[in-house]
Formats: sequence, structure tokens, C-alpha cells
Amino acid sequence: MFNTKQLNEMIGTCKFLSTVGMSALLASASFANGPQVSNEEDPIKKKSTTQNKNGSEVFKTMQKTPKNKYILREVPGYFFETGTETTAKAVADTTPFKPSISAGAIVHMFGSYSQAGFGPGGNASEDWNKGFSLYRARILLGGQLSKKGSFFMETEIPTIIGTRIDSTTKNVKVSPIILDCQYEHKFSTALTLIGGMQLVSHNRNGLQGAASLLANDFTFFQYPYNLFANQPLQGNFGRDLGVNARGYFLNEKLEYRIGVFTGRRATDNSPLRTVGRLVYNFLDADKNYYYSGTNLGNGKTISLGAGFDAQGSYSNVGADLFIDMPVGSPGSVTLSTAFSYMTGGTSLTATNSFAQLIPKQTTQLLELGYYFKDVKLQPYIRYENQSINAEDNQVTAGMDKSTFNKLNSGSVFGGGLNYFFNGYGTNLRLSYTSFTKGVMNTSGEVDKKSFGQIWLQLQFFIF
Repeated sequence: MFNTKQLNEMIGTCKFLSTVGMSALLASASFANGPQVSNEEDPIKKKSTTQNKNGSEVFKTMQKTPKNKYILREVPGYFFETGTETTAKAVADTTPFKPSISAGAIVHMFGSYSQAGFGPGGNASEDWNKGFSLYRARILLGGQLSKKGSFFMETEIPTIIGTRIDSTTKNVKVSPIILDCQYEHKFSTALTLIGGMQLVSHNRNGLQGAASLLANDFTFFQYPYNLFANQPLQGNFGRDLGVNARGYFLNEKLEYRIGVFTGRRATDNSPLRTVGRLVYNFLDADKNYYYSGTNLGNGKTISLGAGFDAQGSYSNVGADLFIDMPVGSPGSVTLSTAFSYMTGGTSLTATNSFAQLIPKQTTQLLELGYYFKDVKLQPYIRYENQSINAEDNQVTAGMDKSTFNKLNSGSVFGGGLNYFFNGYGTNLRLSYTSFTKGVMNTSGEVDKKSFGQIWLQLQFFIF
């Protein structure tokens, strides 16, 4: 429950966020409609008046559209389609090869009003915090090195700019890190090898690009041990270093992925991490290496996938379903579901044991949204659940098993409204999310408590 002071603070902050949001919406509407001048007066419009299929404007004053539309991984191939490129492959096959390079940037910044206890961990404070943050700021670089070989690199800020470090310091500057660094060689439709630092996951949600998410951010529980170097799988924002094979069969409807990665390096001779995935696309083929979270009405996609992730005593298996297709004349529906079962095993003496790092658990995900194409609005809902059911050898901190399971289980429920006024290129996302978790009370019992977060995010991608 809120007291009067907290309620007044929340109302005041909501008014502030709504004012910011309305200002941004008005500015975005002006941007989306373009400057109030003719094509002859505007040198940019004079050079390009086309639009992508997703509604974002195509400007060709700086770069040409890449011949490989999947080269900038974070953005779906739909972003680069203008509807006039059906002969691109035939042209490429008959013209002399020339190396090419493409660059882009993706930024997420937001204003938030969030309870301190929101998210995993033992913080149970119900105080509401507010502020502005620069969440993602990525530079993307991709290029075609030969007809069959290409590369992709991407930088990222490792910590959120604008957060409080301590009572005297705010995080105002960070040094960028290498997030992705890959070389891809396509031998045939049935075999492509991708080597280097790349997203690693056995399910679709963990392989999504940041520019096309349905919700305002990635999920909490679909790959909870692969985000940072100090977590059990020692990842880098979901990335790992290794080699991945990918290919298509059955008229490009069936996709496979199988790779080996460094994973957790407990010792220099630790076993490698193996990750595999099999997907069947019932309608359109999905060629994006980093999948999209929503297609904004482009194409018809029904994908059913299953995969595994294993290293040492750790194993993770799951299945997922993704649907994105027109439903009714107003627009299109997006549905994403996933289920995973994982465990770190029970042996405490096994080589590279994960027994006390990853308890036995199941996770579930549901995202559902509808994109109204004329007004470019997309309401959505989101639900996640993590149910811990640890074995005896997996319980830590001297707890009994029941208390351990209650403290480490959690769920997420929320929803929001996305405004894709310039497609993937520029958009606004307003959301409310509730995070429920176990909290120890003063009598040593575990209570379930929910903590809220309001988030208004601006995304822009420039190419």
C-alpha cells in the first residue's frame, strides 16, 4: 500500500513523465510528417522520398542500402526493404564484386519511476526512485568482405549512464566495450559458419535484436545466468565467444543452429559450452540471425522452435512459439511464448560443477501485442515466471530447501503502449511492469511482495 507522501510523489512523477511523453509525441509527429517544405526546398527529401515497408523513411544521402540486408544484426531485414529490391540477388550475381561497409547506431534512453525493490535480489525497499538514464548506446559496423564472407562489430556502454553510484557520485561517463565481433562465411544455404562474439541462447527470445523488441526490454528469466562475466555462464550481455553453424532445409522452412562456445572457464581445460536449436517456419522463412520481437505487419511468420544449452553439469532445454501476421484489417498480432527447464546438476565434485550456481527450475514467457498500422500504435502485455525447485545439493547459504525456493522464485507481469511513428528507426515505448518475488520478513518467514516500475523509453536507430 502507498502512504500519502508516496502517492503524491507518484502522481507528481506521472504528470512529469506524461508531460515529457506528450512533448516527445508532438515532436515525433512533426518529425514523422516531415518538415513543412516541398521536396524542391528540402535537399534531403529531394534526394529520397521512399519509405521502408515498416514505415521508416529511407535516406540515401550518406550510405547505400546494404546488399546484405541482415548485416547489421540488431535490425530486422525488413528495415532495409523498400519494395523495389526483388531483383537485388540477380543483379548481385551478375555484377563484379566490390567490398562494402555499413554503419549505424542504436540508442535507448528513458525516464523511469521505479520502486527500489524492483528486480531480482534481496532489496525489499518500497521507496519510489525517479530519474533519466541512457540505457543503450551502440555503434554498429558491418561489411561484405567477399561474395560469401561478411563481418559484424558492435560496441556498447557497459553500465547505465545517469544512475547513482554513491551519495556523492553519479555515473556520467563510461568506456565502451566490444559487444559483438563476428565473421560469417556462407558456404551454401545449408551451411553458414559464424565465428566470434555473438548472442547465444537455445530459445528465440534470447536471440532477439535490440531494435525490434515487442516489450521495452529483454526478459528477466529466459537466460538469467548469461548476462555478465560474474554470473555462472560468464556471458557478456548474453554473448559468448565461439563458432556457430547455421543452415536451412525444406525450402528454407527448417532452420538449424549448433555451436560451441567458451562458457564458464572454471579451469583452463573446462569443457566447452554447446548450444543447439531447431526451428520450423510454417509460412515465411526467417533469415534474421538476431530474430525480431515484432515485425510491424511485415510478412507472415509462424515459427516453432526447440533447443538446448549445456556445459559441465549444467543443462537447459526448452521450446518456443512465435507468431506475427495480419489479423483483421486494422493491423497484425504478435505472440511470443517460451518454456525452459534447466538445472546445474547435483554433483559437487564433477568437473565444472554448476550444482550450487544454477538450481533446478522452470521458466515461462508470454508476450502478446497488436500493431495498428494506420496509427502506428502497438499495445502489448507481458508475463514471465521463474519457479525454483532446487535439489538438496543446490541449496546454499544454510537455508532449508523451501525457504530457498521461495526466496529465489519470481514473476513479472506488465504491459505497455509502443508508438512506432518512424518504424524501427524512431519510436516511443510507455510501460508499467510489476515484479513479484520472495522477501524475508522479521519472523524469518518468506512473503511474496510486488514492486512496480513505470518506464518511458525513446529508441532511435540511424543508418
